[in-house]
Amino acid sequence: MNLANQPLPSPDDPELADRASHWKSVYVHIPFCQQVCPYCDFAVAAGQDHLFSRYGRALIAEIGSAPDWGPLHAVNFGGGTPSRMPGRWLGRILANVASRFGLVEGAEVSLEANPEDWTPSQARELAAVGFNRVSLGAQSFDPVVLSYLGRRHSPEDIVRSVAAARSAGFASVNLDLIMGSPPETVASWSATVRNALDCEPDHLSTYALTVEPGTVLWKRVRSGALAPDSDQQADCWEIADEMCGGVGLVRYEVSNAARAGHPCRYNLSVWGQGGYLGFGNGAHSYRRGTRWENVRDLRRYVDTMESGRAPGRRQEAVTGWAAETERLLLGIRRRAGVKAGRGGRALWDSVSGRRLRAAGVIDLRGERLRVDRPLLTDEVSRAILSMRPPNGSRVRSGGDSLP
Repeated sequence: MNLANQPLPSPDDPELADRASHWKSVYVHIPFCQQVCPYCDFAVAAGQDHLFSRYGRALIAEIGSAPDWGPLHAVNFGGGTPSRMPGRWLGRILANVASRFGLVEGAEVSLEANPEDWTPSQARELAAVGFNRVSLGAQSFDPVVLSYLGRRHSPEDIVRSVAAARSAGFASVNLDLIMGSPPETVASWSATVRNALDCEPDHLSTYALTVEPGTVLWKRVRSGALAPDSDQQADCWEIADEMCGGVGLVRYEVSNAARAGHPCRYNLSVWGQGGYLGFGNGAHSYRRGTRWENVRDLRRYVDTMESGRAPGRRQEAVTGWAAETERLLLGIRRRAGVKAGRGGRALWDSVSGRRLRAAGVIDLRGERLRVDRPLLTDEVSRAILSMRPPNGSRVRSGGDSLP
């Protein structure tokens, strides 16, 4: 599965964004972690490695019972730490995905890994079973920041992990970075981005540190610890954007930049509402106007699958005006923008829209709505959510429990 077999336009090309709206993808959740990071609110579990086999069998059972869907343009193993699960299980799960749905020629098959335990032998094993993209959770090249984030790896581990992926033949390598933690300075962030770019990744993701309710970080901040500074995060974003552009990484979404041919196809599919099926505890799915999610608890998910029951917890119909606003909310994050449609034109003509236009935040070029000041994307999102549907539009977004 060679990504080079499927050439793509520039990562920020509107044609690519529109094509991705027809792609189909699958997400496989692997919840296992050595430890839970203080900022993480995902459906993860530490100290549960004894469940590898039961969880693997549960995933295969769920995949086998899934509705017809395919062929797939992208498969993404996320977590958690997918690379923590034995390669033989990851290979079996991927083989079941490919057998059940089919993969287009050159499909993206990606997994997440942590630098400290991503070894050359593991990289070779996973490349041999069909993975062609890896996303490495670098987060920072500053040891002080890494310690604050609860990460166990060193800057040297990041460099070694990229080399391991290249040597194994992975076609695309991404580095994840987290910006704006309290111990970080603009200077240390600049050094982190420079060190990341020196690794010559094909893709770079830069996320602002957020304080999610219920996390260890949230409890620390509530007890008086410093919270992330949004102004500093904005400065960090601009630094990363400029430095990426200087080495040929094109920003195609607020938090993501890539070389030509290397945008994340799974993300493009999700942002374009191409549809995706999610497998595993806490996994979400969206297909033909319906969204649903699996039970979040790891043990409950395994027990449910072993009892022969469906793992879905809730489903929600997303149609009418709710579907239109969701399309806009996802689309405005892309540099290519989104086809305006009825919702985009309603935003353009609204009071909030006129204010955003006057400030140079949004632009309507032909039938395409774009955010020209990406740091204000959240403000545009709030304006979209505050809109009332035009006369005659149906509003429907309701949830029901799945059997």
